[in-house]
Amino acid sequence: MLAFSTCWNNARHTDGEAMVQEILDLGFQNLELSHGMTVAKIPGIRKAFAAGMFRCAGVHNYFPSPVEVMIDAPDAYEYTSHRPYDRKRAMDMTLKTLELAAEFRAEYVVLHMGSTPLNAKKFTKPLTAKVSAGEGRTESYVKDKIKFIKKREKIAPLYYHRAIEALEEIVTKAEEYGVKLAVESRSRFEDMPNEREMVRLQEHFRDNPWIGYWHDFGHVQLKHNLGLLDHHEWLETISPHLIGGHVHDVQWPARDHRVPFTGTLDYDSLLPFFPENCPLIWELSPTRETEEIKESLGIWKARYADRC
Repeated sequence: MLAFSTCWNNARHTDGEAMVQEILDLGFQNLELSHGMTVAKIPGIRKAFAAGMFRCAGVHNYFPSPVEVMIDAPDAYEYTSHRPYDRKRAMDMTLKTLELAAEFRAEYVVLHMGSTPLNAKKFTKPLTAKVSAGEGRTESYVKDKIKFIKKREKIAPLYYHRAIEALEEIVTKAEEYGVKLAVESRSRFEDMPNEREMVRLQEHFRDNPWIGYWHDFGHVQLKHNLGLLDHHEWLETISPHLIGGHVHDVQWPARDHRVPFTGTLDYDSLLPFFPENCPLIWELSPTRETEEIKESLGIWKARYADRC
């Protein structure tokens, strides 16, 4: 199932129905209702949904955005936080998201599970800068990368445990609402879970049909570009747990959420890992132009007719 995320045009609209209509005009019929949505746009979305204007493929936590958060910030509250209030707020907002997901007959809710308390300015960003400068194969780069990995491995268990605890609580409601929990791959190695932890997490819930893996093409490619994983091998490993994915492209080395076919991703080699009819959601930057999207959608439909 091909769908389009409201993250592209959410900020440009005050009315939810107009927001939906702009996406329909691109040539999509299915939507993912994404984070950053103000409560004020919900009535318009409900109106469009009741009129049969669109099908809701899924919802991205938090939906709607916490009223006290003035910007699009899906990580404003984390299940891994050392602040009890933040963990509770994250849980409360997730349960509200599940309630709305059920209302819109969504198949899944995409979840960010939190992070380890490592500053990306000290780790991911310097590594990215070195790769950009052509230093990705230098001894200095390898030493910095290994130091980063060891640092994260040392502190990660507590935050992994908090993520598992949160999922064990949320999944009860997910089953009640009939909505799957899709744990997303993240773009920064500081985030939770990393790939090894994702495998452990999926194995932990292997007997629970309401939890699975959400593959973000761009996020994983960013890690691939830093030499932290191999995109193809990772998909091969995690594919038994796939629920769906966010589709976007990456301009070397770290500009993601680009329109498909404008970057470095090889969809031909990656898409075969995805089951037929699983959700593939175009999740694009608000800076991407309408005509650019329409052109790429035409290429996608011609090349991947079975993925529409």
